[in-house]
Amino acid sequence: MTDDTRWLDDDEYEAWRSLLATVSLLEAALDRQLQRDAGMPHAYYQILAMLSEVPGRALRMSDLAAITQSSQSRVSHAVAKLEAAGWVRRRPSPDDRRSTIAELTADGYAVLEAAAPGHVACVRENLFDGLTREQVDSLRGICGAALDRMAGQPGAGPLRGSVQAAGRDRGAQRLA
Repeated sequence: MTDDTRWLDDDEYEAWRSLLATVSLLEAALDRQLQRDAGMPHAYYQILAMLSEVPGRALRMSDLAAITQSSQSRVSHAVAKLEAAGWVRRRPSPDDRRSTIAELTADGYAVLEAAAPGHVACVRENLFDGLTREQVDSLRGICGAALDRMAGQPGAGPLRGSVQAAGRDRGAQRLA
């Protein structure tokens, strides 16, 4: 019996562990900042931001789950909390009675706008301020190549340009 496993070499292993640590630490920093400044976890902010960037500020729940790379049950739970806060409204889809639309409310947009400066500052402080323009370009290229490779996997949903895939309003202010 032969071992055909393609183990990671030292450089690949270090890159892999660095990626995991970076994503984990950045997500934790964003959660802390948003909880402190806006009273919401990063996952809720992400839902509000995704809704803010599409025409009509509304998406089918299944599309929202795909864009946020979350299960439908997780998104449904989050949207229920956002709806209770008055930041999102759920309504039946006019095109498909089995589908539900999540729509960003005016109050939700106001909360998002108020939270956005702190969110962006946290992203800059923890990631982009430590990179050169060339490193940002490399990061975008590396992530894009990885996302393209994973795009066909089950449950992947729209990965690269996920908001564009859902019909991002190109003129919308970026609050994510």
